[in-house]
Amino acid sequence: MHGLIVENHGDIPFSKPEDIGPETAAFLAVVSRRIRDRFDVPLGINVLANAPIPAFAAAAASGASFIRVNQWANAYVANEGFMEGRAAEAMRYRSALRAEHIKVFADSHVKHGAHAITADRTIVELTRDLAFFDADCVIATGQRTGNSATTDEITEIASATQLPLLVGSGVSEDNVVEILGLTNGVIVASSLKEDGVWWNPVEAARVKSFVSRASEGL
Repeated sequence: MHGLIVENHGDIPFSKPEDIGPETAAFLAVVSRRIRDRFDVPLGINVLANAPIPAFAAAAASGASFIRVNQWANAYVANEGFMEGRAAEAMRYRSALRAEHIKVFADSHVKHGAHAITADRTIVELTRDLAFFDADCVIATGQRTGNSATTDEITEIASATQLPLLVGSGVSEDNVVEILGLTNGVIVASSLKEDGVWWNPVEAARVKSFVSRASEGL
């Protein structure tokens, strides 16, 4: 794989950002540093749910290269409740850490939520807002973990930005070549796990098979 992301997916049900304790960033920093010391690939941090400040803290402490944020701009109704974009405070926090080298990978039209609050704004406009708020990369997702974004949605998001575009859910051997033909890369987890279930351990044979198939689209 070309990179790794560490996230606290085991903390489900996820807390809202203001309820996440410092222990989350501390544990993620320790684990991520050990991973970074062993593997020479870019490392990212994702703190669920939608918590860029502890993600920046863990990334700065561990030497990670980027964070992933599910709702960087605007707002939506998530599984955890009302969720606001936190770009302004997060970017000021990154500056305070002198960690401007840590990039922001931000979801557009994020999964696991309803966007009725922004229903008067198209996916194109929501995607443009990510660039306006200084994201470095845009991520397209499906409706929930393990579901892929549709070709139409990927194309719509791609039309709205010059930033690198990734698909961040539902990628498998069956669709990776097609998706790589439309994007700059993919974030994959569930299909690499035993039985294709996200909470199971990674299965090495699945990883090797996926990478072999993905190489046809590169």
